Amino acid sequence: MADRKPYQLVSREWKSEDTTFNVNGTIIGKDLLMIAGPCAVENKEQIFTISEFLSKNKIKFLRGGAYKPRTSPYSFQGLKTEGLVMMREAADKYNMSVVSEIMEIDKIDEFCEYVDILQVGTRNMQNYPLLRALGKVNKPILLKRGMSSTIEEWLLAAEYIVSSGNEKVILCERGIRTFENATRNTIDISAIPMVKMLSHLPIILDPSQGTGHRELVAPMSAAGIAAGSDGLIIEVHNQPDEALSDGEQSLFLDQFENLLPTLSGQAKLRNKSFDFEKNSFEKSFN
Repeated sequence: MADRKPYQLVSREWKSEDTTFNVNGTIIGKDLLMIAGPCAVENKEQIFTISEFLSKNKIKFLRGGAYKPRTSPYSFQGLKTEGLVMMREAADKYNMSVVSEIMEIDKIDEFCEYVDILQVGTRNMQNYPLLRALGKVNKPILLKRGMSSTIEEWLLAAEYIVSSGNEKVILCERGIRTFENATRNTIDISAIPMVKMLSHLPIILDPSQGTGHRELVAPMSAAGIAAGSDGLIIEVHNQPDEALSDGEQSLFLDQFENLLPTLSGQAKLRNKSFDFEKNSFEKSFN
């Protein structure tokens, strides 16, 4: 008993088999999940252009920020409800699911109307009232690691959600703050297999936020899959140089499209496949 983990419901001690759940036809934790889209929803033309492109590449999960937590109060804060409506309309048109970040308890009803997976960002990983409230929601929660949090603290944050009744939690490694400043954050690749040993929850990687450089997204994506990640969340923009938020870490559309065959090949080594595999992998490798 001396080695018993402080988190219980999310631990392998409580449940040995991997947690999986269905989100609009994709089995999270079994299928390799690909979430892609802009850092922020900026206007209708932008989100529809990106959604159409992603749909053509068989990407089923659209990410985009409508409420943006920004370090500076003068930075673009998002379109809020209008942004959520735009994402929902685009996702419905192109048969996609919506992933977006929630920051406040009083926005839960609004998010449940428009969003399929509610994301908790790094700044709110230890917002315990919010986590408890999301534990009462019948929607999957994407829980990003706090920028200075240990793995234990991260899993305890997940425990708040699960212990409140919601077992549909996806963990997301998005890099942690270290003394290194060549990259935006330091991606902890070892966290992926470590979490796999400690917890039954699915875990994905955010190589865009983790590095801050679009040139590093491809190698870190491949590294994440090789380490055992259950998926990726990647920032993609039709005009990254003009983006209102994090353009320097967003892939151009052609960069993202060219990355898909590589990721499919990497996934194949793990006897896994992305939903887009038949679209890109077979054309490139068969």
